[in-house]
Amino acid sequence: MSKVIRDTGLIFGASLQKVLRQPLWVIIGLFQPALYLLLFAPLLGEMMGPNMSGGAVITQFTPGLLIMMSMFSSVFAGFGLLEDLRSGVIERMRVTPVSRLALLLGRVLMDVLTLLLQCTVLVVIATLMGLRVEPLGLVLTLLLVALIGAALSALSYALAMMTKDENGLASIVNTFSQPVLLLSGVLLPMTFAPAIIKALATINPFSHAVDAARALFTGAVSNPSVLLGFVVMGVLAVLTFTWATRMFRTATA
Repeated sequence: MSKVIRDTGLIFGASLQKVLRQPLWVIIGLFQPALYLLLFAPLLGEMMGPNMSGGAVITQFTPGLLIMMSMFSSVFAGFGLLEDLRSGVIERMRVTPVSRLALLLGRVLMDVLTLLLQCTVLVVIATLMGLRVEPLGLVLTLLLVALIGAALSALSYALAMMTKDENGLASIVNTFSQPVLLLSGVLLPMTFAPAIIKALATINPFSHAVDAARALFTGAVSNPSVLLGFVVMGVLAVLTFTWATRMFRTATA
């Protein structure tokens, strides 16, 4: 176990250096959610009723943006691994005693750290726009975001190891990410949707994460949707980590 922790730290440090050399990508990942918050959220006041204050609208809208950011920032992580595969970095690690599990964990931890940094900046912007959230609810939401980020980052790495091609990875990610995003209710609550859309949303795991985040932001920590969201995302994380670990061991053994 100590070897896995030590090797994970080494991979994490190498990934951190790569991010620090190209910090622009961290800013780019924050740009789109910030635009949604600044330009789209003000339009929701009229749609959600005259009794909804600007702060209440931001409180409803921000959790969905955090989930959206966790999805999109993580699901494209595999493209960086493709560069390492092509340059022979993974191949050279075959002859080293580094833990195969650490090859995954170190990268995932770096992705989660980057994601949490972006989410923190977004919450600060939302606070300036009137967001009011309970500290415990915010902390639990960030934990949920980290869990989603870890699950989807591992999934993206597994897909990258499977396809070994940017075009193949992009096709898979773009095909499934957009409908999953739209059916999760990140932009508008599913209460506005027709019955058929609501039914489809119930089988979308990320819709439960959005419901959990919105409940946490309103201080309803004991709401059943919170536990459901964590359970669903936890199961997803176990499944994606299991597959990704197997792919790394197979490819680098």
